Amino acid sequence: MSSSRTVEVGGSAAKAGGSAAKAGGSAAKVGGGRRVTGTRRWVAAVFLLPALVLLGALVVYPIGFSVYRSLFDASGDGFVGLGNYGELFADDGIRTALRNNVVWVVVAPTVSTALGLIFAVLTERVRWGTAFKLVVFMPMAISMLAAGIIFRLVYDQNPERGVANAVWVGVHDTFAEPAPFPGARPRPNGVLRPSGGGGFSTRSVVRAGSPVLLPLVAVRQDDVRGARRAAGAVARPGSVTGTVWLDFLRGGGGRPNVVDGSERGLAGVRVEAVRGGRVVASARTAADGTFVLPGGAADGARLRLPAGNFAAAYGGVEWLGPALVTPAIIGAYVWMWAGFAMVLIAAGLAGVPRELLEAARVDGAGEWQVFRRVTVPLLAPVLVVVLVTLMINVLKIFDLVYIIAPGSSLRSANVLALQLFQSSFGTDVDEGLGSAIAVFLLLLVLPVMWVNLRRIRKERRR
Repeated sequence: MSSSRTVEVGGSAAKAGGSAAKAGGSAAKVGGGRRVTGTRRWVAAVFLLPALVLLGALVVYPIGFSVYRSLFDASGDGFVGLGNYGELFADDGIRTALRNNVVWVVVAPTVSTALGLIFAVLTERVRWGTAFKLVVFMPMAISMLAAGIIFRLVYDQNPERGVANAVWVGVHDTFAEPAPFPGARPRPNGVLRPSGGGGFSTRSVVRAGSPVLLPLVAVRQDDVRGARRAAGAVARPGSVTGTVWLDFLRGGGGRPNVVDGSERGLAGVRVEAVRGGRVVASARTAADGTFVLPGGAADGARLRLPAGNFAAAYGGVEWLGPALVTPAIIGAYVWMWAGFAMVLIAAGLAGVPRELLEAARVDGAGEWQVFRRVTVPLLAPVLVVVLVTLMINVLKIFDLVYIIAPGSSLRSANVLALQLFQSSFGTDVDEGLGSAIAVFLLLLVLPVMWVNLRRIRKERRR
């Protein structure tokens, strides 16, 4: 019985093995046949063909044509070889663009990545960290054109419109007292004459007991709004008295060099008595414009209103001037892209093993040591991704520079992408030179792309 069952089981196994062999042969036949494999290759080719056509039309052909066009002159008829590439380093404007591009590549990605790292680390420990990240990332939703318009207003020279100068002027005026009446001056051929440096002095010496009238005009109405009426100085024996006032009435009327009507006194004006080129006494005018100087010192001296009374109001920093225009535009770029860096770094930070950080703290490491010796090395791959991405982005920067920089500073803020636009489509069109700049930009981007691709391959091998 047992032997017969064994034979039956063996026969079934043999039949099953034969079926498996037939199935394997069929699979091999199908795998080696043309129907399945050939169909898959044609299907793949059909699906890839549109992408390959677009890639060739939008990438390969423009690159090839740019290289070809860069070898000809502006008209496209004369072959100049590498002459256009030589002009890249001979033209002053293009050399300025090259220098600015170096500054952009070094500063903008580094600052954006550093701020993103700081924001990502600090916001991990606060309750409102998510809201802060949202606010910092929001500028990414704004187009470069809109951001350029915003920062063109932020950097406006007038403190009443430009936020940057409004803050700067506010800080400056906190530590440096502004002039009480900027732009004020005496009437022509009056009792006061220019004394040099923007100040004014009396034409003759003054005497104790004889009031002195020092009228001024060209005072801004905002500076005397709410000021008290001017009062004629009262003669005091042994003292030099006088009045400094706005000798002007809105709507006309009044007599020149006479305190009359509702003319306003100028409070806070510094009055100095000068003898032999040396200040012997000084005073400030009261709310009604009157002042008193000791007669013993001021008698026989000339009175001077120093330039500090009339200096123009501090106008702030010329952010968009030739000296600061590039750092100012980089600031606008950092405002936009620091949020991008923060989000990527925060995502990498979320994957950092917490036990490593806790182990470092248990071993006695301080927070700065944990950050420098543990967090930053673990985030190195993410930081490289952010840096490389921003470097590629910065090499193509164009719209922020074009919108923010005024015409007077555009040459100082020039970058290669902007120079490419101006050479290809500006007033002095030279498509040969523009094509050479485009090829040169491509050559600058290729090493960065190679580093990025090499990093991606290493990560895949891991």
